[in-house]
Amino acid sequence: MKKSIKYLSFFLAASFAVTACKKSFLDVKPKGTNLESSYYRNQTEAYNGLTAVYDVVGWQGGGFVTKEGAVDAGSDDHYAGGGNATDINDLQVFSNYTLSPSVGPSYELWKAGFSGVFRANVLIQKLPNVPMDEGLKSRYKSEATALRAYFYFDLVRLFKYVPLLTESIPADQIYNVEQATPAAVYKQIETDLKAAIADGNIPDKIDITTDGGRLTKGAIHALLGKVYLYEQKWTEAAAEFAEVNGTTPGQENTKYGYKLLANFADLWKTQNKFNSESILEVGHSSKSGGDWSCIACTEGNVLNIIVGPRDYKALKAGAPDYISGYSFLPITKNLFDAIHFDPRNKATVANLDSLKANGIADYTPGYMNTGYFLGKFAGHVADKTTGGGAPELNYPQNLYEIRLADTYLMEAEALIRGAGNTARATALMTAVHTRAYNDGVTHGLAATFENLKRERRLELAGEGHRWFDLVRWGDAATVLGSRGFTAGKNEILPIPLNDLNNTKLKQGKEWGGTL
Repeated sequence: MKKSIKYLSFFLAASFAVTACKKSFLDVKPKGTNLESSYYRNQTEAYNGLTAVYDVVGWQGGGFVTKEGAVDAGSDDHYAGGGNATDINDLQVFSNYTLSPSVGPSYELWKAGFSGVFRANVLIQKLPNVPMDEGLKSRYKSEATALRAYFYFDLVRLFKYVPLLTESIPADQIYNVEQATPAAVYKQIETDLKAAIADGNIPDKIDITTDGGRLTKGAIHALLGKVYLYEQKWTEAAAEFAEVNGTTPGQENTKYGYKLLANFADLWKTQNKFNSESILEVGHSSKSGGDWSCIACTEGNVLNIIVGPRDYKALKAGAPDYISGYSFLPITKNLFDAIHFDPRNKATVANLDSLKANGIADYTPGYMNTGYFLGKFAGHVADKTTGGGAPELNYPQNLYEIRLADTYLMEAEALIRGAGNTARATALMTAVHTRAYNDGVTHGLAATFENLKRERRLELAGEGHRWFDLVRWGDAATVLGSRGFTAGKNEILPIPLNDLNNTKLKQGKEWGGTL
């Protein structure tokens, strides 16, 4: 959704009791209570409130912590990297599994999730009294409801034991909030998504010039399918993904307009925002004027600066125009070896060691350097901001939360693991694999679980899926054991310490608690 009102989220954050300076999501005595009580007077203000809910989908912490960056650092595809062993320490401790309730990305990711939940709940509560078109009001409510489900899906996957809040909590009751069972949270997520799908006011398609990033019916089906996949409801998951993927894999689903791009590399070009493969996409802009006084305030994509090679210099004509970045999330030798001879390698990996060895470009190795960088998201000089602010904080590349190749592979997984129809699973996987080659030849891929795992790794590398996949498949302890991953513990993050103090919240047993 276009963030057309600069700093809107920060104006509304006070009234939503989720300001960035709070130490805990439970510390909710709002500074803007009177402001909130007089807001939502008309459709414009309701739309502003909806924009603020969407804003949290692209949450970027002031310490450069994002969901994608954090879970990439914790996967076998990346190291934390950076300048040294404590640079963006939240990523370092996830990468080497020394995180704790007081150290790591838990605080930022917990805060992000509940910021979204709170904003959605306030809007849902306020909408009935807003004088506006009833159909539009219903659409806003359904979008907020589906987004609440999205936020809770992240929270329950990351933390498992979370409070289930479906309405605003009075300030004098917030410290009495208790956690729900994971089953109850998943049930609410399903209920919210089904309600949004049933709303005839949610469109199948949108005008991306005005509403790019906004939820469509197809995106909500895709999210529900993903929820079912995590619950191992294979038949239900396959049905939801089939709705999104269409009858014939590789052909356009005309209902929603989804179609694989012909060229994998085109997915990472900034001019291809909200393309036919995009199902749910986070918008970024180079024109927000974000500066160092508030990193979290920028609309730019901070991943673009942090993953770039340090002190990069082009030495010959034709060298890539990478920006000089901070060398975070270097690609591991293991992933490089897996993808090296795959056609997706060139668009995924920035091979700086090769460029340096051949005198094409130079860079300074950072911490845990491998020579391989995340080319999908390394910023480019061509995308340097023209909108003022700090150039480092204002790169415009969007991020895919869900894209069609992902849903193809998730449907194939549901079919392989329990829903049957291996012929369709083969067709789905083959469509993704064939697009990778883009040479006019069909590249078949048999529908086996191991092939599925490998294809997801190579297709989605660096996009924030690998860690979740390893945990979901039960492979994390084996794959990440050498990094310090402990089975029965590191499948979830600890609840941040600040949210345990003086509240009724309890730590999960995985982290020494009683839940």
